[in-house]
Amino acid sequence: MTRARVLHAQLHLLDRQVVHDHDGRLVCKVDDLELAFDDEGRPYVTAILMGPLALGPRVGGVLGRLMAGAARLFGAGGEQAPPRIPMANVSHISSAVHVGGELERPALEGWVRRRLIEPIPGARHENE
Repeated sequence: MTRARVLHAQLHLLDRQVVHDHDGRLVCKVDDLELAFDDEGRPYVTAILMGPLALGPRVGGVLGRLMAGAARLFGAGGEQAPPRIPMANVSHISSAVHVGGELERPALEGWVRRRLIEPIPGARHENE
């Protein structure tokens, strides 16, 4: 049986940089966490949530609603839930959260890249 590591979510996870193990690429920041409860009622983290759909409700107020609304407006495919990284993909947690596996690019990030970044001359890397 695997023993779980006890972490303080706000101190060890929230707002930490997420780094992909394969290439060292900066993936996102931990904007919120998805929780579940075990048989004894203790919470545990099931996934890392990222993007404005996760951060908006955490920020709250008008700014939070504006963030989430803009993400829904510009997000491809009508995203209604924030993109998530299952905790099974987390390899280790230090000053950053390191993840492995295949990661899907959030729809809003894809839209911004296609519509705003790629049209800029010189925006592409030479190896693309």
